[in-house]
Amino acid sequence: MKLYAAIQRQGLSLPVFALVGTSAICTALIIYRVIAGAQVRHAYLIWNLFLAWLPLLFALLAVERHELVKSLRDRKLLLLDTAWLLFFPNAPYIFTDLVHVLAARRQSFWTEMILILLCAMTGFLTGCLSLQLMHQRVAQLWGRAKGWLFVVAVSGLAGFGVYLGRFVRLNSWNVLTHPLRVLEGTTQAALNVVTEWQDTKFLILFSVFLLLGYVMLFALTQHQGRGANLPERPGFGID
Repeated sequence: MKLYAAIQRQGLSLPVFALVGTSAICTALIIYRVIAGAQVRHAYLIWNLFLAWLPLLFALLAVERHELVKSLRDRKLLLLDTAWLLFFPNAPYIFTDLVHVLAARRQSFWTEMILILLCAMTGFLTGCLSLQLMHQRVAQLWGRAKGWLFVVAVSGLAGFGVYLGRFVRLNSWNVLTHPLRVLEGTTQAALNVVTEWQDTKFLILFSVFLLLGYVMLFALTQHQGRGANLPERPGFGID
């Protein structure tokens, strides 16, 4: 109930309702696909979609905590902010699951691609909503310019996080379960990104993809039709 109240206070009832509905449809389609095709391997999409929701959960809790304590030094707030940043790459990560389409049979190619894209779009929009909440906090505290610098920095870090997940096979929770493996893997990945052009290209292009996607959503949600007598839209506005 507290989470639902937080969603209402932040004016996010409509976008969250839409994302929940879309996630439910994605899950139903995946389950049908598993049952109809007897292919359990598609169940990974449900798990990835669940992980994509965690950043929004942490962002909502962080915003609520910040409004309650009014201090950036609060330990619980710092923990929530860290958890959000750590799990944020899971939201756009599903786009890289398109690699599985390469192994799809010809007759199922389009079905699998559309299913993965639907899940990826849902995860990406959920992540953008969480980024908006954090963006708004930063902009309110330190101004619009630093708010956008924050978005650029997060896009770069998320791009690196997706790289770690797809190519190094590290997960967000490995920070707690296998910290040494995370340290070694991250160090090696950073070296690869610096020395290997293919790795560098992936990091740059995926980071730009995330940034431009967020910017376009931000711009679209600021639009108000001429002469339209509409209420203020919750979501991507920065006061």
